[in-house]
Amino acid sequence: MLMSLLQPNSSSAVAPVQEFSSEERAQLLRLAHDSIASALQHREISLDPPTPHLAEPRGVFTSLYLRRDRGPDRHRQDQREEELRGCVGYILPTCSVFRAVAETARAAAFNDNRFLPLTPEEAPHLQIELSILSPPQAIRSEEIEVGRHGLLITWHGRRGLLLPQVPSERAWDRTTFLQQTCRKAGLPQDAWQKGAAIEAFTAEVFGEKSRGSDQ
Repeated sequence: MLMSLLQPNSSSAVAPVQEFSSEERAQLLRLAHDSIASALQHREISLDPPTPHLAEPRGVFTSLYLRRDRGPDRHRQDQREEELRGCVGYILPTCSVFRAVAETARAAAFNDNRFLPLTPEEAPHLQIELSILSPPQAIRSEEIEVGRHGLLITWHGRRGLLLPQVPSERAWDRTTFLQQTCRKAGLPQDAWQKGAAIEAFTAEVFGEKSRGSDQ
């Protein structure tokens, strides 16, 4: 299932989970860029995973950011800012992490309905951030750890997801996190107390995006 998502800035408050090596991270980021470039150039790329590890199924969210000039400001050292340009992902591990990165990168570039499709002129200025998800598992509300868990809440055919970074960035407590995930699903904010299914996951987050940038 593809889902678009407004993703927050990277945060050191997210639990430090590292399953993928530096080489694998760089390979997946290159793949994301190449997937977008190949779509713009109308060429095919191989989606066959190069290693058994990258063939393992994972849920993935790919976030795209554009670097833009802030304009002259003598009080700022960094005259550029990062603007969210698309964020789309697979909640569930339906295919290899290699394929999932390629497909969600393209979807974030061209199929996030909050934005116009990416243009060839924008592509060189993209910065990419990947969130690779663990499989969601049922959890009791009191077991949720803010900054470690992402949430998936489902009820009456509606589903909402927020990544682990979100509550840390916005200084939410556990209750607010649950309420806002219900809101993301289009449910009443107390649905988590009235029978909605609550699942949690962790995310390994890495990419090219600088910390501390405005969205």
